Amino acid sequence: MFLRELTASLDRVKGAGPAKIKPFLNMGIHNVGRLLCHYPRDWEDRSRPVPLRDFDRGTVCTVVTVVSNVLAQLGRMKTLKVYIADETARAVLVCFNRPFLEKQLVPGNRYRIFGSFSYKYGELQSTSFEFEAAGEGAAETNFFRILPVYPLSAGLTQNYVRAIMRNALRQYAAPLENELPASIIKRDNLLSKADALNTIHFPRTISELELAKKTLIYEELFYLEIIVGKRSLERKSLGSGGAAHSGAARYAADGEKTPLQKRLLERLPFALTKGQEAALRDINRDMDGACPMARLLQGDVGSGKTLVSFLAALKAVDFGAQAAIMAPTELLAQQHADNAARLLEPLGIRVAFLTGNIKTSGRNQLLRSLAAGDIDIILGTHALFSNNVVYKKLSLVVIDEQHRFGVTQRQAILAKGERCDLLMMSATPIPRTLALTVFGDMDISVIPDLPPGRKPIATHLARESNEKKVYDFVRRELEQGRQAYFVYPLIEGGGDERPGELIQQTLKDAESMAARLAKEVFPGIPLALVHSRIDEEQKKRIMESFRTGVTKILVATSVVEVGVDVPNAACMVIEHAERFGLSALHQLRGRVGRGEAQSFCFLVYSDELTEDGKQRLKVMLENSDGFMIAEEDLKLRGPGQIAGTEQSGYLKLGIADPVRDAAELARARVDAFAILEADPGLLLPENLCIGAVLRRAPPFSDAGV
Repeated sequence: MFLRELTASLDRVKGAGPAKIKPFLNMGIHNVGRLLCHYPRDWEDRSRPVPLRDFDRGTVCTVVTVVSNVLAQLGRMKTLKVYIADETARAVLVCFNRPFLEKQLVPGNRYRIFGSFSYKYGELQSTSFEFEAAGEGAAETNFFRILPVYPLSAGLTQNYVRAIMRNALRQYAAPLENELPASIIKRDNLLSKADALNTIHFPRTISELELAKKTLIYEELFYLEIIVGKRSLERKSLGSGGAAHSGAARYAADGEKTPLQKRLLERLPFALTKGQEAALRDINRDMDGACPMARLLQGDVGSGKTLVSFLAALKAVDFGAQAAIMAPTELLAQQHADNAARLLEPLGIRVAFLTGNIKTSGRNQLLRSLAAGDIDIILGTHALFSNNVVYKKLSLVVIDEQHRFGVTQRQAILAKGERCDLLMMSATPIPRTLALTVFGDMDISVIPDLPPGRKPIATHLARESNEKKVYDFVRRELEQGRQAYFVYPLIEGGGDERPGELIQQTLKDAESMAARLAKEVFPGIPLALVHSRIDEEQKKRIMESFRTGVTKILVATSVVEVGVDVPNAACMVIEHAERFGLSALHQLRGRVGRGEAQSFCFLVYSDELTEDGKQRLKVMLENSDGFMIAEEDLKLRGPGQIAGTEQSGYLKLGIADPVRDAAELARARVDAFAILEADPGLLLPENLCIGAVLRRAPPFSDAGV
């Protein structure tokens, strides 16, 4: 019954009739539970009196007497000035466009005042203030208390939201049960759920407010980790009972290499790095285990993740099964397919490539071969999980650049096999705090090292007004036979690939700059333009021309963040670098430095860039460690953008922040996993359902796979 009331419409709350709830609906607050979890963004501490004399020590909060009202000529208009005094000083309230306050602030009467004061024109005055009557019979509402300050939308005021929130708490908060286990509440001296909600909105003291924050933050993170932990246990439970996992049926070598893996490694002209060896050992051990693998493979650009994924695919083939390797773009999928054919076909491995652009005749034959088991490893885009794609025995799914695929897409391809192993790869280093949330139900391997012989990329910052020096440097590199990228934030003037942002018309764009570079800056040097609006076939031709060295300059948007491997490309010029996230800049920088020659990255920034903006770019200048850069990016942009989950609803937590609250997140994870290990069959209590209603958004629906 109570759960039904929490999901009821807002018009059930006293004072919130049907006509008054539209602004709440515009904010996504469509029931009582969501309202209770509309937490304040800040709190005004009016609990401590601050007299007029101490105006420079904080916001004034005092009881004053109105001395007089005066209409004064200020500029072209007459403005009401209300002179006030408390026991310590005199001041004036300047009431711009509020002449009606003359009748509300009556000389001789006493009022509570809250506002910012400063000395101007020889007198202590305020233009921004709140007031209410004081004295006998006056209501004690907003003064000498700690007041919540809420996020608002058009049609809402702070006082109205406060009134509605008070009513909602009175009507609905008391029956709420505790969601955290009693042992944790007692151990950490936390508040009950009802007390935490009441206190977070209307705290009596700052110390109570901090305890309410601690309670709700920990509760949110605890149940995030409970959901993550249950998903992990459910995956592992697939290995207990029933049919054996595909790997365990043939090999139980505890991570040892299989025959096909050994044959490939013998053919390579180099040895695996220590990081690659460790990652392969983890993967082999998982695939030998009783339950399906769920592993995230992290490694910087150029660390050799793709080779490790090919070795994992060979293990699946050694099992007599098939492997599918999925990439987010046709360009990247084609590159993987070309490399797979070069490395694996000499071993007798049957490799195929599938995208949505393959013509019907060839596609039908390919699908028949796949269903018959005549293809061992298939590489492609999202076409790999189309309805008409059937596998004979799919046992391994590899997803490259995992953040570009949604959870539904991952589940769709996993459903093509029976209890498939899953290997997800990311060249965007994911900080530990984020990995505990987004990928908390997966095992993680990191390739921290780069192949021997790679030279560090020399990174330089340059003002836009100094771009000629950058162009001159690039020209000298081109004359020595090198190639260069030029990257811009926009495809064309007046638009942006990132929706929802207001773009200044002065930003350079790829199309106009491609024309300018070809005509004015690098005349006679073969140049091409690539961006997301160019069709796949043309894009493929352009990239192949650049890869083979026919095209010397590639002008692009961030579409080349994940692109082909061009060892001869030695210069990366990113204009309006301040427009890109740090992780994106790191990815783009990683497009060069893949050959033997010294490579360079130029981050060209606006002449009007703020000091904060310069400090951000200095992170790139001073660091080549992708994980350190990712940590800084996480602090600056938040977890949603880093994880590629901003549009999914994931990580829109009500009050917790996995970066700020990293220590609490780690503690919550230990508690949650300990409880689940003690009782793997734990059923989530009904009050978690209530908690899910109360949460700002369902943050657990799109986490991991």
